Amino acid sequence: MPSAALPGRLTAAAVLTALEGLALAGLGVYMLFVGIAGDPDSPQQAETGGITLLALAALPLVAARGLRLGRRWSRGPALITQLMAMPVAWTLYTTGGAMVATAVALAAAAVAVVVLLVNPTATEALGIGEPSR
Repeated sequence: MPSAALPGRLTAAAVLTALEGLALAGLGVYMLFVGIAGDPDSPQQAETGGITLLALAALPLVAARGLRLGRRWSRGPALITQLMAMPVAWTLYTTGGAMVATAVALAAAAVAVVVLLVNPTATEALGIGEPSR
């Protein structure tokens, strides 16, 4: 399906999912940099955390690309990403301080993507739950 024919809801879900993936990748690069060039308490832990975040960033980035291309398989990884983001948002929220704003933004993005992806317009565009004839 050409991307021009995709509904706006699906495009919005793809954009939000890609932003989540880019944020994970950026944090992973930062942690790697701190582990290698900085002075963390545990360089090995910072480097391992950075590599882990880079690996985790692949899931939402691949899912976002699939959503943008209208691929049916991409909805599952995108939903899994949102389900993983919700407990992270809660943990950030309970940390308090400056993390509350990050938690609210992450939770809002996760809920928005779930709502966008379960919308009948999006599921139909992905060929999921086709109407019976």
